Amino acid sequence: MSSPLSFVVLGDSAAYGTGDITKADRPLGWTYRIASAITGPMTYLNLARPGAKSSELVEHQLPIATMLRPDLAIVVVGGNDMLRNNFCPIRLKDNLTEIFTRFSALGTHVITLELHDPSKVLKLPKALERALLKRVDAVNAVYQELAESFPIIPIRARDIAGVHDRKNWHVDLLHPGPRGHYLLAEAAVRELARRGLPIKALDVPEFPAISTREKVSWMLLKGTPWFFKRSFDLLPVALFLIAKELILSGVSRLRAKEPTKRIEEAQEIRHQSSNEGKDLISSAA
Repeated sequence: MSSPLSFVVLGDSAAYGTGDITKADRPLGWTYRIASAITGPMTYLNLARPGAKSSELVEHQLPIATMLRPDLAIVVVGGNDMLRNNFCPIRLKDNLTEIFTRFSALGTHVITLELHDPSKVLKLPKALERALLKRVDAVNAVYQELAESFPIIPIRARDIAGVHDRKNWHVDLLHPGPRGHYLLAEAAVRELARRGLPIKALDVPEFPAISTREKVSWMLLKGTPWFFKRSFDLLPVALFLIAKELILSGVSRLRAKEPTKRIEEAQEIRHQSSNEGKDLISSAA
């Protein structure tokens, strides 16, 4: 008799299941949907925690996960790392390298999730939008670079059809809603099936309609307290990113004007030299 397939999840709120809420108010999430599609005996453990950064995964989640010697692991992290003033892509890369190295030694299949394009879901000030996209791209670049060294299974959110449609997002527009979690799970299931893992296609669920009253209730009871709590660390970051982007844009504009100014000065000098030459010719005549 074969032993049960061991499946673990490491990560932040996107891995935890935030946004995929049932009537019992318990997050399911795309990782749970994947687990439900696996055929045969299986153990499933979700170690993810909303707000987790890559250092937490290495220090707290990874030791527990590796003790289970998992056959399959999902690693989702980077979103909280980038929302800090001290964000360092090199540190993120080092932490992910440690995670992938440990799982590679165990022969674990590892699924990763790259970040979507937040500017296609959220309406942000242009300066903040540009700065945020730079950080999102930096996080994704780390995953793409490591995919060349480790046999990870990357899920690229931006490549999933409809992923940026607002109906697929939670009311906070920061986390996938039930439809969004289903899209992520569907993409992962396809990749696992291609690699021969014992998994079946997902059943299309009936997505519950969320009324305006329920949305307002969520914002008042959960969204506002969350925003107030996170504003102490997110607001300074937002202001820092906006200021930095405005300064960089200003410097870029000045640099762009400098060659034009030099060309104009050169043309003026040439024009003056031409006039002086004409004057000399006139005088000689």
